[in-house]
Amino acid sequence: MTTSKAVITGLKKALWTLKTVNEMAENGRYCADIANQINATIWLLKSANRELMRNHLATCGKKKFTEGNDEEIGLFIDELVRTWDVATRK
Repeated sequence: MTTSKAVITGLKKALWTLKTVNEMAENGRYCADIANQINATIWLLKSANRELMRNHLATCGKKKFTEGNDEEIGLFIDELVRTWDVATRK
């Protein structure tokens, strides 16, 4: 599976935003401004993760469900459930 350009772009944006957040914190910027940028970084990472999972389902998932045996399909489903559980933890 190749990672989509949208995922890579989202990760680069998140990395840049996180670098900015770190600089803001080091420079003693206003806490609410830092918090807003942290939230923006979280949103970027969640968006990249959502796109990655969409791509994973469209490529790897499609292959597993069309070519895999019952055990492989079951393992794939378990993988998705674990990933979903981690992604939706609060």
